[in-house]
Amino acid sequence: MKKAEWCYDALGPHRLERLFVLRACVRCSFPLEDHFAICPQCRAPQPALASVVVFERGMAVQRPEARYVLDRLLGEGAMGVVWRAWMFHDPTSIRGADAPELVALKFLRERGLGSTPGQTDSLRTFFRNEAEAMRRVDHPNVVRFVDLFEDRGTLCLAMEYVDGDTFEQILARHQARAKLAGPMALPGVPFQRTWYYFEQLLGALAATHALGIVHRDVKPSNVLVRKDGIVKLTDYGIAHLSRRTKYIGPPQPGSELVPGTGPYMSPEQVTGAPLDGRSDLYSAAIVLYEMLTGRTPFDVEGKTEWMIRLDHVEAQPLPLRALLPQAPPALDMIIARALAKDPAHRFATAVELGETVRKALNLPDSPEWRAQSDFAREAARFRGHTAKLGDFSHSVGTLREIIVKKYRTMPLTIAK
Repeated sequence: MKKAEWCYDALGPHRLERLFVLRACVRCSFPLEDHFAICPQCRAPQPALASVVVFERGMAVQRPEARYVLDRLLGEGAMGVVWRAWMFHDPTSIRGADAPELVALKFLRERGLGSTPGQTDSLRTFFRNEAEAMRRVDHPNVVRFVDLFEDRGTLCLAMEYVDGDTFEQILARHQARAKLAGPMALPGVPFQRTWYYFEQLLGALAATHALGIVHRDVKPSNVLVRKDGIVKLTDYGIAHLSRRTKYIGPPQPGSELVPGTGPYMSPEQVTGAPLDGRSDLYSAAIVLYEMLTGRTPFDVEGKTEWMIRLDHVEAQPLPLRALLPQAPPALDMIIARALAKDPAHRFATAVELGETVRKALNLPDSPEWRAQSDFAREAARFRGHTAKLGDFSHSVGTLREIIVKKYRTMPLTIAK
């Protein structure tokens, strides 16, 4: 199946994305493309589907108070596509005089390859869940929620557009430099630069956890860094409120796996045990380890997904100083505690983990770091409220002002 093609107009070549509705055979579950009326494997007739949805540059999506015009395809996967778009405000609305702004539009593919109708319902649930989590966590280090709506039969999430790179891309650049510099170079990101990024990630997690939300997918590719240095946590698609989940035990070959990304999952997430913020802190510690050493603490080479997950339950991580002898011994002990199998033996909060890391690296305290804990306390005060934190919290303004001044970014207004 041809998913996309290059089109030409007066502006030159551009990408045209066809959002195909993919499905499974109603009899044998063989993956089918949208145009199949009969399954090529079992010959069973298939129910008719709606027309193919086509998204291309310049296409407009109309909302009551804004108009989105697609500008550039940013990425695509089995479950959806993300476009950069210009948001033009309705001249008659309260924001009608505002200049157009760039946003990211995430369109859901209703059916992934081989998915069943039940799995499609789960995808829509995850999508709506992501929007609600982002709406609640109104934090300068979390990608900002803009809107959730349905267009042409598919769900669309409008959110802040982040012009920058992921932790994954930043780490790859530092690894390439290290190879050129020789064996004496740091294998990953320098300590002070790592802390500069990590303190912002911990601030986002502190506010998220204070609201009773567990992200469940903290990993380098889900942490964005704007060109002005501001870190943005994204992809709350599998996040949920802290609660007990059904225990399924250690992963087995061929068994159904819980949502998550193998190399960054906590033991309790792997096994379906009770989850709280300490699960995300386990994942954040792996991100910290990888930022400093260039690799994760558990070997993933040549392993299947269930083997990688099983390591979190049974194997011991490689000590940090085995890969980074320049690290202070205290940092090695911090990583060991953060990656403890039992959540009770880990750091209780993101602020506690961050404060311990800061002291181990012998870095000075700072107003922006103190403001992160202030924000988390304010978030805890308003836990359970449906309104955005920015409508209530005086500390939000304090944190945003500090970020504007310290990181020299554009003013971050509180959404009403």
